[in-house]
Amino acid sequence: MFDLAHGADSAPLMQALAREVCAGDRRALAKAITLVESTKLTHQDQAAELLSLVMPKTGGALRVGISGAPGVGKSTFIEVLGNALTQQGLKTAVLAVDPTSALSGGSILGDKTRMPSLAVNPDAFVRPSPAGSTLGGVTRRTRETLLLCEAAGYEVVLIETVGVGQSETAVAGMTDLFVLLLSPGGGDDLQGIKRGIMELADLVLVNKADGTQQDLARQTVADYRSALQFMRSRTQQFAPRVMACSALQGDGIDQVWDCLAEFKTQLQSSGEFEANRSEQAKTWMWAETAEILMDALKRHPKVQAQVASLEAEVLAGELPATVAAKRLAQIYQAVSSSDTRP
Repeated sequence: MFDLAHGADSAPLMQALAREVCAGDRRALAKAITLVESTKLTHQDQAAELLSLVMPKTGGALRVGISGAPGVGKSTFIEVLGNALTQQGLKTAVLAVDPTSALSGGSILGDKTRMPSLAVNPDAFVRPSPAGSTLGGVTRRTRETLLLCEAAGYEVVLIETVGVGQSETAVAGMTDLFVLLLSPGGGDDLQGIKRGIMELADLVLVNKADGTQQDLARQTVADYRSALQFMRSRTQQFAPRVMACSALQGDGIDQVWDCLAEFKTQLQSSGEFEANRSEQAKTWMWAETAEILMDALKRHPKVQAQVASLEAEVLAGELPATVAAKRLAQIYQAVSSSDTRP
């Protein structure tokens, strides 16, 4: 759909798509996300053009990262919260990241079936995407997708990560606040969750605080409040909080949103909100630079010509991997320098 004839000007096509996205057209938004997620070089060039066109319309949403162990009720919580936000007149987008099989390379992408009412809500947009080989609980193009949703007029963007663990922290580097969901009794899992992700959490929510688990949920809240006292807050204006809720019953959801809104207000008044976003944008620029350079290195013919022999030496134990890596980098530097000579 996005391919153009050789030498054709993509500008009119991207300008039309940008107008449709900024007008809030859901189909256009879906097409735009498909474009930025594509690995084809022609699509990547068009995606860059598209993003440049919509940038003036971005930045207006509250960006919320949500993580938690499988089975903690992330999808139920997000659906209930998303529907509550739309009832308040807030257009809400959900970017759900599905794990990719290490064996088949496939993803189920079944998040819309796990959020049935939110998926058909006219004021909500649910987009599942495969994680691929990207670590950190997000996809390589989650940031671009987030910008497109903002350009389309969504006022809250919820990013659901693939799960919780030591590496599921990249989402905290692209959102305004980070929510960690736990089950009652989760205090026993403190070591398994790891200190790193706890230090990034702005709000710890003990979900499923209903029925016979209410007492256990209260105890878990107390355990985590005690644990957070010994961890430094990642913001100066807002100390991390621990709350209980029941997504299934809808209890505590309004209080969760009040907490998130208060967080935004406090950080905006102090200037920390914009400072954090500026730092995230700079980090994103360098991360993308590294990705582009790595792709260019791997694709260069002279580098490719040496890969097989260097890999063989590494596998045979004849050459350290660090030395092989330096040689590949030196080859690329040499050919890059020769390419730029007049």
